[in-house]
Amino acid sequence: MIEQDWLSERFAEHHDRLHAVAYRMLGSPGEAEDAVQEVWLRVSRADTSQVENPGGWLTTIVARVCLNMLDARRARREDAAGALPPEPDTPQPTIHPNGQAGPEDEAMLADSVGVALMVVLDTLSPAERLAFVLHDVFAVSFAEIGPIIDRSPAAARQLASRARRRVQGTAEASDAAQSAKRDIVEAFLAAARGGDFTALVELLDPEAVAIEIRGAEAVAAFFAGRAQAARLALVDGVPAAVWLHRGQPKAVITFTIHDEKITHIAIDTDPDRLHDHDIVLLGTGNTERR
Repeated sequence: MIEQDWLSERFAEHHDRLHAVAYRMLGSPGEAEDAVQEVWLRVSRADTSQVENPGGWLTTIVARVCLNMLDARRARREDAAGALPPEPDTPQPTIHPNGQAGPEDEAMLADSVGVALMVVLDTLSPAERLAFVLHDVFAVSFAEIGPIIDRSPAAARQLASRARRRVQGTAEASDAAQSAKRDIVEAFLAAARGGDFTALVELLDPEAVAIEIRGAEAVAAFFAGRAQAARLALVDGVPAAVWLHRGQPKAVITFTIHDEKITHIAIDTDPDRLHDHDIVLLGTGNTERR
């Protein structure tokens, strides 16, 4: 009983770190919680008499659980080759009642942009992802990482280095693309609010599609004079627009852009999907998470 109490205390002490590791590894709060629960199931049945570093021991276990989950995820994707990809998991949104700018808001914005890089992490092998996340994010040594992935410390270092180069290269390209997309979405919203039909047509691809409406002029006519309640936002880290009613998101408007022209506009009003989006409202001088 004393050993179980000690184990429960150590697990509670390190729970937040375990969840953080799992979230960075898996990119989904739900899967991260599943991983942490699996860790508890494993450690509650384990012999802890030889455990000298509970934090390191628990981190090793959660890393192995996540590695298994990533391997299983990759296998499912291979089995489903040719099918439409599933919607990506996203962090649960939190309500930020104060829209004033400040360090917390800037951290929120940076974190939301980081969500987009989960896509980059998904291109890495499970071993690369684990080596990169554990070392670069959680400062776990390569001597500890190596045994988790059945590699030498030197091989673990190479995996992390390879992953780091890919993440950094994609991040640089992503930053430029995100900035350009934000400018286009912001210009579209301004033209829509102002009823500037000509500006809308210029922003749209000639074959643009929105809500079964086809063609730049037809789409421009639909949006001209509208979007008064729409706000520029990052939705899951990607520039988009959110339509608000009494301060609450009621619709997410996403834009597909090719060669600096909007080719497709989608509007999602499903309450469950809206709840699952990570939404950061943007504006002059302030950000606000929904």
